[in-house]
Formats: sequence, structure tokens, C-alpha cells
Amino acid sequence: MIPRGIVILLAALAAITFLTEGAMLDWGALLLSGKGLLPVTQAGLGYSVFAVAMTAGRLTGDAIVARLGDRRTMLWGGLLSLLGYCVMLLAPVAPVALLGFLLIGLGASNVVPILFRQAGKQTVMPAGLAIAAVTTIGYAGILAGPAVIGFVAQGIGLPAAFWLLTALLCFVPLCAKAATANGRRS
Repeated sequence: MIPRGIVILLAALAAITFLTEGAMLDWGALLLSGKGLLPVTQAGLGYSVFAVAMTAGRLTGDAIVARLGDRRTMLWGGLLSLLGYCVMLLAPVAPVALLGFLLIGLGASNVVPILFRQAGKQTVMPAGLAIAAVTTIGYAGILAGPAVIGFVAQGIGLPAAFWLLTALLCFVPLCAKAATANGRRS
């Protein structure tokens, strides 16, 4: 069954958020070393900071969502990730760039779980099929996205490609209300 209605939005937002994770994994270290902020041998530290922040965010996510609700968690998580991208891309020194990685990880950590939950709550299509569609399209973002970033970066440079990803990520907070219309305390 082809996704329809709100499921298309949920799937697109999952793909964008997963694309963020893929970009951090595949291109974050190259961005840090390419900007001269860290030597190649230490540039993987950026992804480590991102991964620790993502893990901490996921482990505390239930408490955060219980307190704020799906909509506000998604809105503020998206804004925090956007702030992180701006900090990372404008950073003059490595510690500031690493702060950006931290903010991206914390902000993005609970967006996809919220999207999966919303896929289960929607009534446009059967919940199981909706969750499968959101999951499949979302994971396509983490698998195909980094290759697309590499292709784009070859033409315009890696920092510019990350700015395009930042612009794409704007859809997460902008669509928080529409994506969580079925959620309680949203």
C-alpha cells in the first residue's frame, strides 16, 4: 500500500531527520577536518559527541515527551538541531563546533520516535502499514542521504551541502503541529 495523507508527511520528516544522522556519521568528521578545526586523526570526535548526545536524548525521551508532549518536543527538538547546525557550521574553533554536534544530537534524538508514534495513531491507513512506510522511507534517508550529500558537496562544497541540509531540517519544527495533530497534549 502506498503511503497517503499524513503518513506522507511523517515519512518525509523521518527521512529528513534520519538524513541528519547519516550526515553526522558519514560527513561530520570530514567537515571538521576540512575546516581545519581538528586534525583528521581526531575529527571522529564530532560524531562521538553527536552519538552520546543522541543516546542521552533517547534515554530521557519518554520523560521529556511526558512533560512537553509530542508537538512541543518535536518543535523544540527541531529548533535545537537547527541551532546546532548553525553553531557547527559557523564555529571558529573545535570546541564550539563540537557544541554544535551536541545540540544536533540532543535535538534530533526524539523526533523520529515521535513520528513513529504518530504513524501508529493516525487513521488514514492501517497503523502497521503506516509505521512500515514511515520506517522504510525514514531509513532511506539514512542510507541514500549521505550519498546525495556527497554528490552535492562535490559540486558546491561540503559546508554548503550542510547548509542545504540545515534548510531541509527547517521542515521539522515547521511541521510539528501538522505531524502531531493526533497526539494528546500536543
